Amino acid sequence: MSEPHTNPEPAPRDLDYEQARLAYSIIESLLRHTEVISDLLALMAQVLDEETTKALTLTPNWTAYLESRRTLERTRADVEKFTEVMRRLSADEEPQKRQET
Repeated sequence: MSEPHTNPEPAPRDLDYEQARLAYSIIESLLRHTEVISDLLALMAQVLDEETTKALTLTPNWTAYLESRRTLERTRADVEKFTEVMRRLSADEEPQKRQET
């Protein structure tokens, strides 16, 4: 009886530090922008009357916003892993830079 076919884990690839740093910068900017938008929405919700707020929350736009927020929350763990990789890369890069100078 043959064993079921399993795909081996792909071999880890070395990350180019500069490309990883750029990706980190982009992710950081997008997260900062998302926080600003969320704060703005919260402020706007405070000044809207109850009927307008209720009408807004019943739109497809609001539903899409909430789904996007949930997706971002699920992505948080991946971002934290990426941040840890960037910290390690940065720590590894520092001794190399000192040796080059």
